[in-house]
Amino acid sequence: MRNDDAGATAAHPLTTMLDRGLGILEYMAAQPGGLPLAHIADAVDIPRSACHRLLAQLKSRGYVRQVRPQGDYVLTTRLVALGLGFLSGSGIVDVAQPLIERLAERSGELVRLSIVDEDRLTWVAKAEGGRKGFRYDPDMGMDARLSCTSSGHAWLLTLSDERAVALVARQGFGPPQQYGPKAPTTVKALLGFLHAARVRGYAMIDEVFAPGMSAVAAPVRRAGAPAIGVISIAGPRRRLTAARIQALAPALLAAAAELALEINASGLFSRTPLGKG
Repeated sequence: MRNDDAGATAAHPLTTMLDRGLGILEYMAAQPGGLPLAHIADAVDIPRSACHRLLAQLKSRGYVRQVRPQGDYVLTTRLVALGLGFLSGSGIVDVAQPLIERLAERSGELVRLSIVDEDRLTWVAKAEGGRKGFRYDPDMGMDARLSCTSSGHAWLLTLSDERAVALVARQGFGPPQQYGPKAPTTVKALLGFLHAARVRGYAMIDEVFAPGMSAVAAPVRRAGAPAIGVISIAGPRRRLTAARIQALAPALLAAAAELALEINASGLFSRTPLGKG
């Protein structure tokens, strides 16, 4: 064990173990194919012996499993179940689902709801239009990349430039393979997107999140209050053209406004810590 590692463990053993365990879970969440112990340990920068102990504990609690004895480690669905259980109990998705389903039927594209949770924006529900063929469909439960998604831009447009830049700086722009050819990669370029979105009242992107894809998104917020979520529509740019986006924008804004009213009337956000963006 490294000397600095031993000192940290001696000083705060429980905090260190928790931090390491969460770091392992967060890293593995982006690696659905599974990883060997050595790779995980090196990626999260902890000794392999400590990583083995933590993985064994996570395995015993049902959060991690091995593909075969002595094989790669993969996450189970236990974390997903916890998140979905929380959302189900809060009632947020129940209120939103009919709205996003109507919007998906009207647009024929993928409609998603994301929820603001302090400094994160997480996709929590979706509805798919009736079209067949390829659909742009990020995994539910993932955090939106704020710098290059329409959902991220729709939330950031409700914030000050300083707050928006701070959130993106914390998350990072990400490596080039994680976004499209027109994605902003500097603060100046990002602010250009956000200033234009504020003028429109909604965010729209074209080959920003992924090649060949476009999207539009509107914040869900009550008058005078921070945004509590975002509704977005996404699809192939050959279908979801700029003209099509402009035609769908009124329905998108109406759905976002209706959802904000329903959430406010239901008192959901007075009973949950979400929506403190």
